Amino acid sequence: MLGKKTIISVSVIIVLIFFTVSIWWGKMPSAYNVFEKTKQTAQQEQEKIVVGYTTVSTLIDVTQWLLDKPGGFLSNDITPPSIFMDNMPAFEYGVLEQVRDLALVMRLDFSRSQSQSSVNKDLEIAQSKLNISHKSWIFPSAESEYQKAILALERYRSDLATHDAPNAQFYTRADNLADWLRKVEKRLGSISQHLSASVGQDQYNTALAGDPNAMQSTQTAENIQIKTDWLKIDDVFYESKGATWAILQFLKAAEIDFSNVLKKKNAQVSLKQIIRDLEGTQETLWSPMVLNGDGFGLLANHSLVMANYVSRANAALIDLRSLLEQG
Repeated sequence: MLGKKTIISVSVIIVLIFFTVSIWWGKMPSAYNVFEKTKQTAQQEQEKIVVGYTTVSTLIDVTQWLLDKPGGFLSNDITPPSIFMDNMPAFEYGVLEQVRDLALVMRLDFSRSQSQSSVNKDLEIAQSKLNISHKSWIFPSAESEYQKAILALERYRSDLATHDAPNAQFYTRADNLADWLRKVEKRLGSISQHLSASVGQDQYNTALAGDPNAMQSTQTAENIQIKTDWLKIDDVFYESKGATWAILQFLKAAEIDFSNVLKKKNAQVSLKQIIRDLEGTQETLWSPMVLNGDGFGLLANHSLVMANYVSRANAALIDLRSLLEQG
């Protein structure tokens, strides 16, 4: 039989191995040069970069990252050390939500000239496959469905580049871009609220404000307090970090594909400022944990710092969308 010291030594070694692996698997991605990455992809696939190619390629790259990063997709793992990790799975979910949003907008708006036009079949497949639960680990697994979505997106991208499929289109119009930015606004607004709730805040119920005829299904209190459970502070922080990382890459792609629209509206600088603000959310967190200081207290509050970047980006995004919607 193994001695007590041997069992303790083996246990310590296993814990150290798991800890080391979890650090490697939990490494956050950096923002990358979307333009250069798209050029490399086009050369590798021997395809021409056309309108929409950069946005589709970036969507593929971000989705592929979920599957190919160190440790693979962790959200549905049921074995150690992934089962004990929560920061990277939260980051993954933040990324996945933005991937789903863009896939839906691409299916319903970017690829269609008007409301009566037909839906591209590959985009329909991709969008449906991406909506499987990120917790599904077998029959089918989330990874297998996401990989099928990537293959469908690659077929769509290839059709765009070859001009052999007239049903594969990508329309860069001001209204299309504004529709997607409206969805991004709501995401950023929600992210900012969740981050700000780290210290708790009293809020008046403004759900019906501005419309005297507005109604809601059930009565709610006039004054409510919103506060994130302290055990969820880091999950909210890393989910927000993942969401803003994905949005950052997608906005860089939109800056390229919608350059004609942005130039016509003289809005290139506005988008560049939004991108710069979102880059602030990706700065390295040097603290070993997400600090949750209160207000102007002694300790920092990392959630509020990120909320500041997100709020600034969201305000600029609202202005940009309004500019695009003007005649």
